[in-house]
Amino acid sequence: MAFTNKQVEQLEAAIAAGVLSVRYADRTVTYQSLVEMRRLLKQMRDELSQAAGAPRRRRIVRLYQSGTGNV
Repeated sequence: MAFTNKQVEQLEAAIAAGVLSVRYADRTVTYQSLVEMRRLLKQMRDELSQAAGAPRRRRIVRLYQSGTGNV
């Protein structure tokens, strides 16, 4: 699905206002939770950045162990 920057801005505004309903053009969408809204916002941003040709962000997790490691 192709998202627009305006849709991202509307969803961000709804999240900031603490409401679960967003009006997109001629329809109103009511989300079940803030978690669902944030998940969609991430998806929208990812798809827009990919469409713009931006490389995907990678997550690096480093684990460190202190001590000798003997149990």
